Amino acid sequence: MAKFTLSVPDMSCQHCVNRITKALAGLGLSKHSVSLEDKVVEVEAPDIKVVMDALEEIGYPASIVQDSL
Repeated sequence: MAKFTLSVPDMSCQHCVNRITKALAGLGLSKHSVSLEDKVVEVEAPDIKVVMDALEEIGYPASIVQDSL
């Protein structure tokens, strides 16, 4: 599994954090952190596209932070 940092600019409150955390758990990803202050999600995943698609589905489009590649 690779570690990725995603920018999630639409994250604005604890409710957002909870929805994102629930979506990541629903994908079976246990190694992740969500920072409301920095508006980033750090996640270990085999396929980052699946993660990004799941976030987009719940209204939080994300982009990969370049230095995480």
